[in-house]
Amino acid sequence: MKITIDKECDSLYFRLGETKIVESEEVRIGVILDFDEDDRVVGVEFLNISTRATEEEFTTMEFQSV
Repeated sequence: MKITIDKECDSLYFRLGETKIVESEEVRIGVILDFDEDDRVVGVEFLNISTRATEEEFTTMEFQSV
């Protein structure tokens, strides 16, 4: 998994796999899902992240595996 924060575009992107993206769909305002040829979600993008959290919150992300 790759996580990218693009300050210039004000976006946060989670890439879940390396398969080719064949379609993208904005499922909510500012939330875009990327799909592969088998209709599986392989990426999630959040736009306007500066309105969703502070820069400090993004530099201290916590990941949990349950």
